[in-house]
Amino acid sequence: MHRRGLGALLSMTRILVCDPIAEEGIKLLENKGYTVTRGWQLPKAQLLSVIAAYDAIIVRSATRVTAELLSKAVKLKVVGRAGEGLDNVNLEEARARGIRVVNTPHVASVSVAELTMAHMLALARKIVDGTNTLREGKWVKDALMGVELKGKTLGIVGCGSIGKTVERLALAFGMNVLAVDACADGKFVPLEEMLPRADFISIHVPLTPQTWHMISTREFNLMKEGVMLVDTSRGGVVDHEALYQALVQGKVKAAALDVFEQEPPGVSKLFRLENVIATPHVGAQTYEAQQRTSIEVAEKVIEALEAHES
Repeated sequence: MHRRGLGALLSMTRILVCDPIAEEGIKLLENKGYTVTRGWQLPKAQLLSVIAAYDAIIVRSATRVTAELLSKAVKLKVVGRAGEGLDNVNLEEARARGIRVVNTPHVASVSVAELTMAHMLALARKIVDGTNTLREGKWVKDALMGVELKGKTLGIVGCGSIGKTVERLALAFGMNVLAVDACADGKFVPLEEMLPRADFISIHVPLTPQTWHMISTREFNLMKEGVMLVDTSRGGVVDHEALYQALVQGKVKAAALDVFEQEPPGVSKLFRLENVIATPHVGAQTYEAQQRTSIEVAEKVIEALEAHES
C-alpha cells in the first residue's frame, strides 16, 4: 500500500484504553499512528454506547468484556488484556465474532511472587500486628513470637509462571516445596496429599469453572492444624465463607489475601479477624511490572492489528 494511504488507514484505527496502563505502551500505539483514547475515566456503563467506534480495546481486570459489549463492538478486531487472567473476557463470544484476544501472561510473575513471599513473611513474623501495636503506643514483644520459613513445607497450588517463581524464592529460603502441578524442583503431589503436609499454602491458579471454590470446607478439613494460607491468585478460588470458619476455629492459623470474590470487597467480616492481613489486589502493582505489561500489551495489539490489515 502507498505510504500516504497506509498512514491514513492507521490514523483511522482507534484504540480505547479502558483501564490505566503505563504511558510507555500508549506512546508505542500513538507512535505507530493509531488514535488512542485514554478512557479509564469513562463510566463502565457508558462503554456500551461508545464501543462501536473502536477497532481495539485494552483492558485490565476492572473492565468486563461481556457478550453484550462485544455485540455492540461492530468494528472491534482486537481485545488486549494487560495482565495474565482472561476471566473478565468472554472468549467464546470473541471467537465467534472473529475478535482476537491477546494478553500478557508472564510479565508480572516476579511482582506477584514477591508479594506472595512478603505476605508469607508478614504472617510468619506478625509484622502487621507489630506495626499496629507500636502505633498504639504498646510494646508487646512477647506476644509477637513468630516462626521461621526455613525447614517449613510450602504447598503451591498451581505452577504456572508465578507458581514457579514462588517456588524458586521459597527454596532460597530453605523451604520444602510440595507442588500441586509440575514445578521444576518441587515435588508434584495431588492436592489431597499436599494439604495435610503443608505448613504454608500459596494459591496460583486462574479462575475457571473448575477452580471456583476449589479450596473450600472439604479442603480446609484436610489441612494441617495451624496452617497459614496466602492467596494472590483470583477471587473465588478460595471460598471465603469456609476460610472465615477455618480461621475462627483455629484450623487456619492466619491468612493473607490479595484477591476477593467481589472487588472491591466492601467491609468483609474477614477484615475483623486479627489473624487476617490483606491488600487490594496489588500483585502486579509495581512500576516495573506495569511498564512491562503496558509495553507488551501494546506490542501484541499492534501485531494483531497489522495481521488483520495485511
